[in-house]
Amino acid sequence: MNVQAGDADVIVVGAGPAGSTTAYYLARSGLDVLLLEKASFPRDKVCGDGLTPRAVRQLVRMGVDTAGPGWIRNKGLRIIGGGMRLHLPWPELTSYPDYGLVRTRLDFDHLLAQHAENAGVRLHQRTSVTAPVLDERSGRVVGVRARPVNERGRAAGDEVEYRAPLVVAADGTSSRLATALGIHKRDDRPMGVAVRTYFKTPRHDDDWMESWLELWASNDRGGRDLLPGYGWIFGAGNGTSNVGLGIINTSKAFGQVDYKDLLRRWVAQTPAEWEFTEENQVGDVRSAALPMGFNRQPHYSRGLLLVGDAGGMVNPFNGEGIDYAMEAASLASNVIADALSRANPGSRERVLQAYPAALKKEHGGYFTLGRIFVRLIGDPRLMKIATNHGLPRPWLMQFTLKLLANLTDHRDGDAYDRVINAMTRLAPAA
Repeated sequence: MNVQAGDADVIVVGAGPAGSTTAYYLARSGLDVLLLEKASFPRDKVCGDGLTPRAVRQLVRMGVDTAGPGWIRNKGLRIIGGGMRLHLPWPELTSYPDYGLVRTRLDFDHLLAQHAENAGVRLHQRTSVTAPVLDERSGRVVGVRARPVNERGRAAGDEVEYRAPLVVAADGTSSRLATALGIHKRDDRPMGVAVRTYFKTPRHDDDWMESWLELWASNDRGGRDLLPGYGWIFGAGNGTSNVGLGIINTSKAFGQVDYKDLLRRWVAQTPAEWEFTEENQVGDVRSAALPMGFNRQPHYSRGLLLVGDAGGMVNPFNGEGIDYAMEAASLASNVIADALSRANPGSRERVLQAYPAALKKEHGGYFTLGRIFVRLIGDPRLMKIATNHGLPRPWLMQFTLKLLANLTDHRDGDAYDRVINAMTRLAPAA
């Protein structure tokens, strides 16, 4: 095994939104950052490609130009269900922009990685991290082992060892690094699945993000159950729309549904003029797990910090993960910069231990509400009542949009904001 001469202040594993954002902020703090990515850019990820104002705020704070080519701006959410079609504009808040965005992950992740590189981050692509390096006496993570791989992900060289006093695991749902430290997924947290493809369509420049609330699956009684989830149609602006669906595991039908077939059957019901046909499909139907509600904890242990999907940072209410990954990245980078400024090891460790507590303070109560929500809609009877009786009441849907998208002002907000903020404060941390 080769020991890499170029050690770093921090190693970040995974160059998705969580990893690239963490690396960017760390570099801006003056730290030497090594960012390791197993694939090579541009590379795709299964996602809806939609960004709510909460995610847009993070991009703005990073100085990413969201007015340039490739970004599709949207006004809000179009909801279809219960025989109704409802348009809900993004709320006007002081805390968040009043618009959302769509950009394919093929472009988005590449752009963020380049943004990190421009800030001084050393990005190594086609570098597959295989395991953490542990100090023999303390058991702390002091680096990682990695192997260069080819475009197919196969080994293409000798294993290399990279060293740093802190490592950030942004290596996704399976998180090889977290698992190696015995930090496993929690069974008492919801898990979702996202299934999507692309279609060439005249709807590619739609300025509303569209959600369909009625996804049906056959049950063992010969009838149909309304599934806890939604279908989406997000115009990507490049001649295609991202078309997919997300389902939560709180339904009894979760493990019995062929999700790719469900997507095909749902798409077949859309109007012919949208041209969601097999000959217009671009790429395969692909799926991915959605780890929700902090389903892997603790988020810090022995020199390793978890961000993004590695720490289960997907919103149970709506399946969003990018914004929470980027927010955790900002928080983690501040904690790391503060910790590395301390000369005393004990003081440094106390700073690092504050990271999980800060995450829970920021999102713990809200994620707990989300867990309750997905348990309730796992009952098809309640899901049907919510769809049929909630949609006809626009005031209730506006409240629901703020709740599901986690978009409120914490000061000087309206009545909806005050109710949601109070609920979040009172809920126990996830």
